[in-house]
Amino acid sequence: MQWTNDSKLLGFILVGFSDQPQLELILFGVILFLYFMTLLGNSTIILVSLLDSKLHNPMYFFLSHLSFLDLCFTSSIVPQLLVNLGSSDKSITYGGCVVQLYVSLALGSTECVLLAVMSYDRYVAVCRPLHYAFVMHPRVCSILASMAWLSGVTTTLVQSTLTLQLPFCGNRKVDHFFCEVPVLIKLACVDTTFNQAELFVASVLFLVVPLSLILMSYGNIAQAVLKIKSAIGRRKAFRTCSSHLMVVIIFYGTIIFMYLQPAKRKFVSLFYTVVTPMLNPLIYTLRNKEVKEALRKVLGKILVIKFT
Repeated sequence: MQWTNDSKLLGFILVGFSDQPQLELILFGVILFLYFMTLLGNSTIILVSLLDSKLHNPMYFFLSHLSFLDLCFTSSIVPQLLVNLGSSDKSITYGGCVVQLYVSLALGSTECVLLAVMSYDRYVAVCRPLHYAFVMHPRVCSILASMAWLSGVTTTLVQSTLTLQLPFCGNRKVDHFFCEVPVLIKLACVDTTFNQAELFVASVLFLVVPLSLILMSYGNIAQAVLKIKSAIGRRKAFRTCSSHLMVVIIFYGTIIFMYLQPAKRKFVSLFYTVVTPMLNPLIYTLRNKEVKEALRKVLGKILVIKFT
Protein backbone atom coordinates (compact mmCIF):
# COMPACT_ATOMS: atom_id res chain seq x y z
CA MET A 1 0.00 0.00 0.00
CA GLN A 2 2.93 2.34 0.70
CA TRP A 3 4.19 1.80 -2.85
CA THR A 4 0.74 2.55 -4.22
CA ASN A 5 0.68 5.92 -2.46
CA ASP A 6 4.22 7.02 -3.42
CA SER A 7 3.06 8.62 -6.63
CA LYS A 8 0.31 10.49 -4.79
CA LEU A 9 2.79 11.81 -2.23
CA LEU A 10 5.67 12.66 -4.56
CA GLY A 11 3.92 13.26 -7.86
CA PHE A 12 5.32 12.22 -11.23
CA ILE A 13 8.42 12.85 -13.32
CA LEU A 14 7.59 14.01 -16.86
CA VAL A 15 10.51 12.62 -18.83
CA GLY A 16 9.56 14.62 -21.93
CA PHE A 17 12.64 15.53 -23.95
CA SER A 18 15.13 15.38 -21.06
CA ASP A 19 17.29 12.89 -22.98
CA GLN A 20 18.00 15.69 -25.49
CA PRO A 21 19.00 18.75 -23.39
CA GLN A 22 20.12 20.80 -26.40
CA LEU A 23 16.75 20.22 -28.07
CA GLU A 24 14.98 21.37 -24.90
CA LEU A 25 16.37 24.90 -25.22
CA ILE A 26 15.23 25.16 -28.83
CA LEU A 27 11.81 23.72 -28.01
CA PHE A 28 11.38 26.18 -25.15
CA GLY A 29 11.78 29.18 -27.46
CA VAL A 30 9.67 27.72 -30.27
CA ILE A 31 6.85 26.56 -27.98
CA LEU A 32 6.79 29.86 -26.09
CA PHE A 33 6.35 31.73 -29.39
CA LEU A 34 3.69 29.30 -30.67
CA TYR A 35 1.81 29.51 -27.36
CA PHE A 36 1.76 33.30 -27.54
CA MET A 37 0.47 33.13 -31.12
CA THR A 38 -2.19 30.60 -30.03
CA LEU A 39 -3.43 32.91 -27.28
CA LEU A 40 -3.43 35.91 -29.61
CA GLY A 41 -5.04 34.17 -32.60
CA ASN A 42 -7.81 32.33 -30.78
CA SER A 43 -8.64 35.29 -28.54
CA THR A 44 -8.93 37.43 -31.68
CA ILE A 45 -11.33 34.96 -33.32
CA ILE A 46 -13.56 34.94 -30.20
CA LEU A 47 -13.48 38.73 -29.88
CA VAL A 48 -14.22 39.38 -33.55
CA SER A 49 -17.05 36.83 -33.59
CA LEU A 50 -18.65 38.56 -30.61
CA LEU A 51 -18.21 42.15 -31.80
CA ASP A 52 -19.15 41.89 -35.48
CA SER A 53 -22.88 41.33 -36.05
CA LYS A 54 -22.21 39.83 -39.51
CA LEU A 55 -20.48 36.91 -37.79
CA HIS A 56 -23.45 36.12 -35.56
CA ASN A 57 -24.31 32.92 -37.40
CA PRO A 58 -23.88 29.17 -36.72
CA MET A 59 -20.51 28.83 -38.45
CA TYR A 60 -18.83 31.44 -36.27
CA PHE A 61 -20.75 30.33 -33.20
CA PHE A 62 -19.07 26.93 -33.50
CA LEU A 63 -15.77 28.53 -34.49
CA SER A 64 -15.81 30.55 -31.27
CA HIS A 65 -16.30 27.33 -29.32
CA LEU A 66 -13.41 25.75 -31.23
CA SER A 67 -11.15 28.72 -30.44
CA PHE A 68 -12.12 28.61 -26.77
CA LEU A 69 -11.43 24.86 -26.72
CA ASP A 70 -7.99 25.37 -28.27
CA LEU A 71 -7.18 28.15 -25.78
CA CYS A 72 -8.06 25.99 -22.80
CA PHE A 73 -6.56 22.78 -24.20
CA THR A 74 -3.15 24.24 -24.95
CA SER A 75 -3.17 26.18 -21.64
CA SER A 76 -3.74 22.95 -19.73
CA ILE A 77 -0.48 21.53 -21.08
CA VAL A 78 1.96 24.17 -22.34
CA PRO A 79 2.69 26.18 -19.13
CA GLN A 80 3.82 23.04 -17.30
CA LEU A 81 5.77 21.95 -20.40
CA LEU A 82 7.59 25.31 -20.51
CA VAL A 83 8.48 25.04 -16.82
CA ASN A 84 9.93 21.56 -17.34
CA LEU A 85 11.81 22.57 -20.50
CA GLY A 86 13.27 25.65 -18.82
CA SER A 87 14.62 23.92 -15.72
CA SER A 88 16.22 20.70 -14.55
CA ASP A 89 13.14 19.91 -12.45
CA LYS A 90 10.88 17.67 -14.52
CA SER A 91 8.37 16.90 -11.77
CA ILE A 92 4.65 17.56 -11.63
CA THR A 93 2.59 17.21 -8.47
CA TYR A 94 0.01 14.48 -8.27
CA GLY A 95 -2.74 17.10 -8.10
CA GLY A 96 -1.30 18.92 -11.11
CA CYS A 97 -1.22 15.67 -13.07
CA VAL A 98 -4.81 14.89 -12.13
CA VAL A 99 -6.02 18.32 -13.26
CA GLN A 100 -4.04 18.07 -16.49
CA LEU A 101 -5.42 14.59 -17.18
CA TYR A 102 -9.08 15.50 -16.60
CA VAL A 103 -8.98 18.86 -18.40
CA SER A 104 -6.93 17.90 -21.47
CA LEU A 105 -8.94 14.71 -22.08
CA ALA A 106 -12.26 16.54 -21.73
CA LEU A 107 -11.23 19.28 -24.14
CA GLY A 108 -9.63 16.94 -26.67
CA SER A 109 -12.71 14.70 -26.74
CA THR A 110 -15.01 17.71 -27.03
CA GLU A 111 -13.05 18.97 -30.03
CA CYS A 112 -13.46 15.63 -31.83
CA VAL A 113 -17.24 15.88 -31.50
CA LEU A 114 -17.34 19.62 -32.24
CA LEU A 115 -15.51 19.14 -35.54
CA ALA A 116 -18.18 16.61 -36.54
CA VAL A 117 -20.90 19.12 -35.58
CA MET A 118 -19.18 21.79 -37.68
CA SER A 119 -19.07 19.42 -40.66
CA TYR A 120 -22.84 18.93 -40.30
CA ASP A 121 -23.26 22.71 -40.31
CA ARG A 122 -21.27 22.93 -43.56
CA TYR A 123 -23.32 20.06 -45.03
CA VAL A 124 -26.58 21.92 -44.35
CA ALA A 125 -25.10 25.19 -45.70
CA VAL A 126 -24.12 23.59 -49.03
CA CYS A 127 -26.69 20.83 -49.54
CA ARG A 128 -29.74 22.41 -47.85
CA PRO A 129 -29.19 26.17 -48.25
CA LEU A 130 -32.92 27.03 -48.36
CA HIS A 131 -33.49 25.23 -45.04
CA TYR A 132 -30.28 26.41 -43.38
CA ALA A 133 -31.84 29.07 -41.14
CA PHE A 134 -34.48 26.61 -39.93
CA VAL A 135 -32.24 23.56 -39.45
CA MET A 136 -29.37 25.48 -37.82
CA HIS A 137 -31.60 27.53 -35.54
CA PRO A 138 -29.69 29.20 -32.65
CA ARG A 139 -31.39 26.87 -30.16
CA VAL A 140 -30.31 23.83 -32.21
CA CYS A 141 -26.74 25.17 -32.38
CA SER A 142 -26.68 25.61 -28.60
CA ILE A 143 -27.93 22.05 -28.10
CA LEU A 144 -25.30 20.62 -30.49
CA ALA A 145 -22.50 22.60 -28.80
CA SER A 146 -23.74 21.49 -25.36
CA MET A 147 -23.77 17.86 -26.50
CA ALA A 148 -20.15 18.18 -27.63
CA TRP A 149 -19.09 19.62 -24.27
CA LEU A 150 -21.15 17.09 -22.30
CA SER A 151 -19.64 14.17 -24.21
CA GLY A 152 -16.13 15.42 -23.46
CA VAL A 153 -16.85 15.87 -19.76
CA THR A 154 -18.49 12.44 -19.54
CA THR A 155 -15.60 10.58 -21.16
CA THR A 156 -12.98 12.24 -18.97
CA LEU A 157 -14.96 11.47 -15.82
CA VAL A 158 -15.01 7.81 -16.83
CA GLN A 159 -11.55 7.37 -18.39
CA SER A 160 -9.53 9.56 -16.07
CA THR A 161 -11.20 8.20 -12.94
CA LEU A 162 -10.62 4.57 -14.00
CA THR A 163 -6.98 5.38 -14.81
CA LEU A 164 -6.32 7.06 -11.47
CA GLN A 165 -7.76 4.05 -9.62
CA LEU A 166 -4.83 1.96 -10.85
CA PRO A 167 -1.97 1.28 -8.41
CA PHE A 168 1.35 2.63 -9.71
CA CYS A 169 3.51 0.89 -7.08
CA GLY A 170 5.99 3.73 -6.87
CA ASN A 171 6.39 4.11 -10.64
CA ARG A 172 6.73 7.85 -11.19
CA LYS A 173 8.50 8.29 -14.54
CA VAL A 174 5.99 9.28 -17.22
CA ASP A 175 7.55 8.85 -20.68
CA HIS A 176 5.75 11.90 -22.04
CA PHE A 177 5.59 15.67 -21.52
CA PHE A 178 2.08 15.68 -20.03
CA CYS A 179 -0.24 13.34 -18.14
CA GLU A 180 -2.23 11.30 -20.64
CA VAL A 181 -4.30 8.13 -20.19
CA PRO A 182 -2.19 5.71 -22.32
CA VAL A 183 1.13 6.63 -20.68
CA LEU A 184 -0.31 6.47 -17.15
CA ILE A 185 -1.82 3.05 -17.83
CA LYS A 186 1.70 1.84 -18.69
CA LEU A 187 2.85 2.78 -15.17
CA ALA A 188 0.32 0.47 -13.51
CA CYS A 189 1.63 -2.62 -11.76
CA VAL A 190 -1.56 -4.67 -12.25
CA ASP A 191 -3.38 -6.18 -15.21
CA THR A 192 -4.76 -3.29 -17.30
CA THR A 193 -6.78 -5.32 -19.82
CA PHE A 194 -10.03 -3.64 -18.78
CA ASN A 195 -8.49 -0.16 -19.02
CA GLN A 196 -7.03 -0.94 -22.42
CA ALA A 197 -10.42 -2.17 -23.63
CA GLU A 198 -12.13 0.94 -22.28
CA LEU A 199 -9.52 3.12 -23.98
CA PHE A 200 -10.15 1.30 -27.27
CA VAL A 201 -13.93 1.84 -27.01
CA ALA A 202 -13.40 5.53 -26.21
CA SER A 203 -11.05 5.86 -29.21
CA VAL A 204 -13.73 4.41 -31.48
CA LEU A 205 -16.45 6.66 -30.07
CA PHE A 206 -14.43 9.88 -30.20
CA LEU A 207 -12.17 9.30 -33.20
CA VAL A 208 -13.66 6.76 -35.60
CA VAL A 209 -17.34 7.74 -35.25
CA PRO A 210 -16.85 11.55 -35.56
CA LEU A 211 -14.41 11.09 -38.45
CA SER A 212 -16.91 8.78 -40.22
CA LEU A 213 -19.65 11.41 -39.82
CA ILE A 214 -17.30 14.08 -41.17
CA LEU A 215 -16.43 11.94 -44.20
CA MET A 216 -20.12 11.29 -44.83
CA SER A 217 -20.87 15.02 -44.65
CA TYR A 218 -18.09 15.91 -47.06
CA GLY A 219 -19.03 13.05 -49.37
CA ASN A 220 -22.50 14.57 -49.71
CA ILE A 221 -20.99 18.04 -50.04
CA ALA A 222 -18.72 16.86 -52.86
CA GLN A 223 -21.69 15.37 -54.73
CA ALA A 224 -23.65 18.61 -54.31
CA VAL A 225 -20.73 20.76 -55.49
CA LEU A 226 -20.19 18.62 -58.60
CA LYS A 227 -23.83 19.16 -59.56
CA ILE A 228 -23.37 22.95 -59.56
CA LYS A 229 -22.99 24.02 -63.18
CA SER A 230 -21.51 27.43 -62.47
CA ALA A 231 -17.75 27.55 -61.85
CA ILE A 232 -18.26 30.57 -59.59
CA GLY A 233 -20.88 28.66 -57.63
CA ARG A 234 -18.54 25.69 -57.18
CA ARG A 235 -15.73 27.95 -55.95
CA LYS A 236 -18.09 29.66 -53.50
CA ALA A 237 -19.29 26.30 -52.17
CA PHE A 238 -15.70 25.09 -51.84
CA ARG A 239 -14.69 28.25 -49.94
CA THR A 240 -17.56 27.63 -47.54
CA CYS A 241 -16.00 24.34 -46.46
CA SER A 242 -12.28 24.65 -47.19
CA SER A 243 -11.19 26.15 -43.85
CA HIS A 244 -13.00 23.57 -41.76
CA LEU A 245 -11.77 20.76 -44.02
CA MET A 246 -8.15 21.87 -43.56
CA VAL A 247 -8.58 21.94 -39.77
CA VAL A 248 -10.08 18.43 -39.84
CA ILE A 249 -7.23 17.08 -41.99
CA ILE A 250 -4.56 18.54 -39.70
CA PHE A 251 -6.29 17.44 -36.47
CA TYR A 252 -7.22 13.89 -37.46
CA GLY A 253 -4.16 13.41 -39.66
CA THR A 254 -1.91 14.07 -36.67
CA ILE A 255 -3.82 11.70 -34.38
CA ILE A 256 -3.94 8.91 -36.99
CA PHE A 257 -0.19 9.28 -37.61
CA MET A 258 0.41 9.00 -33.86
CA TYR A 259 -1.46 5.69 -33.72
CA LEU A 260 0.46 4.41 -36.76
CA GLN A 261 3.82 5.56 -35.36
CA PRO A 262 3.55 5.14 -31.55
CA ALA A 263 7.32 5.40 -31.17
CA LYS A 264 7.07 9.06 -32.24
CA ARG A 265 4.21 9.78 -29.83
CA LYS A 266 5.89 12.69 -28.04
CA PHE A 267 6.75 14.64 -31.18
CA VAL A 268 3.35 14.05 -32.78
CA SER A 269 1.61 15.00 -29.52
CA LEU A 270 3.67 18.17 -29.51
CA PHE A 271 2.19 19.00 -32.90
CA TYR A 272 -1.48 18.59 -31.96
CA THR A 273 -1.10 20.21 -28.52
CA VAL A 274 0.93 23.25 -29.62
CA VAL A 275 0.96 23.69 -33.40
CA THR A 276 -2.62 22.78 -34.35
CA PRO A 277 -4.31 25.21 -31.88
CA MET A 278 -2.11 27.97 -33.34
CA LEU A 279 -2.90 27.05 -36.97
CA ASN A 280 -6.71 26.98 -36.60
CA PRO A 281 -7.25 30.76 -36.28
CA LEU A 282 -4.70 31.41 -39.04
CA ILE A 283 -6.54 29.05 -41.41
CA TYR A 284 -9.90 30.67 -40.75
CA THR A 285 -8.47 34.20 -40.91
CA LEU A 286 -6.32 33.87 -44.04
CA ARG A 287 -8.91 31.93 -46.05
CA ASN A 288 -12.05 33.76 -44.97
CA LYS A 289 -12.98 37.20 -46.31
CA GLU A 290 -15.68 37.73 -43.68
CA VAL A 291 -13.26 37.22 -40.80
CA LYS A 292 -10.63 39.47 -42.40
CA GLU A 293 -13.18 42.25 -42.96
CA ALA A 294 -14.49 41.92 -39.40
CA LEU A 295 -10.92 42.01 -38.08
CA ARG A 296 -10.19 45.19 -40.03
CA LYS A 297 -13.33 46.81 -38.63
CA VAL A 298 -12.45 45.91 -35.06
CA LEU A 299 -8.85 47.11 -35.46
CA GLY A 300 -10.14 50.31 -37.07
CA LYS A 301 -12.44 50.99 -34.12
CA ILE A 302 -9.62 50.33 -31.66
CA LEU A 303 -7.29 52.74 -33.49
CA VAL A 304 -10.00 55.42 -33.64
CA ILE A 305 -10.63 55.13 -29.91
CA LYS A 306 -6.89 55.18 -29.17
CA PHE A 307 -6.11 58.35 -31.15
CA THR A 308 -9.22 60.36 -30.16
